Amino acid sequence: MRVSFVKMHGLGNDFVVLDARVQPLPPITAQLAAALANRQQGIGCDQLIVLEPSTRATVKMRIFNPDGGEVSACGNATRAVGLLHGRDATIETAAGLLTAKPHDSGPAHGSITVDMGAPHFAWGSIPLAYAMDTLAMPVGWPIDETHALENPVAVNVGNPHAIFFVPDTNAIPLDRLGPIIEHDALFPERVNVNVASVTSRTTITLRVWERGAGLTLACGTGACATAIAAMRRGLTERRVTVTLPGGDLLIEWTPAGTILMTGPATISFTGSFESTDYGAAQ
Repeated sequence: MRVSFVKMHGLGNDFVVLDARVQPLPPITAQLAAALANRQQGIGCDQLIVLEPSTRATVKMRIFNPDGGEVSACGNATRAVGLLHGRDATIETAAGLLTAKPHDSGPAHGSITVDMGAPHFAWGSIPLAYAMDTLAMPVGWPIDETHALENPVAVNVGNPHAIFFVPDTNAIPLDRLGPIIEHDALFPERVNVNVASVTSRTTITLRVWERGAGLTLACGTGACATAIAAMRRGLTERRVTVTLPGGDLLIEWTPAGTILMTGPATISFTGSFESTDYGAAQ
């Protein structure tokens, strides 16, 4: 079976997008998702995105990490789907209904705003393995003999995030600590690990270890969770620019309680592949 795809990215967080609405697709298994995401032997991406018909939204979006696991939310991918649709859209995800609005003019021209819904803070909604204060979690992980990464904020924005505020994000060995924290028993569904520095009342710098994907140039849900964590701690205003290695996202916590994320998305190229080359059945 020959399958067409669109390769896209949001600030360097890249996706292979398959659209079941316009072509038949092979069964999307964990093995197929992992094979397509492989950067040496596949197409290569941070997430495989599968679009399907929806009975309650413009489109249904499914998200697969490079380890083959399916996850509930991806902010950058939601913007990419909004760009593909080309006009206002409602997107069904496992985390709920999201809305995407492309901007064709004005200061935000060329970007897409996504309403990511309301954040969740209760320990059981993250989820954590046991009850604790999610605004200042009394836990930590050693960086070296004298320093620890500790007292994170936990936020669920469709997927679970732990946010650590540090003086210098580049001083944290996130490539080493990320997988340790991700797989800690405290997080029964694993966790995305964010290290952030608040640089002013309206700006934050951020690096993210993404659950099932590793270090990433950008993480939309990570930017949302980090901004909300900073706001809850009183460190920033309710509208901030979050700077990731791949670029900037504008995050706003609205009076209605939902999160608006605004940023770019880009089509890199299109192509096709033979599904049987990746172990899929015809």
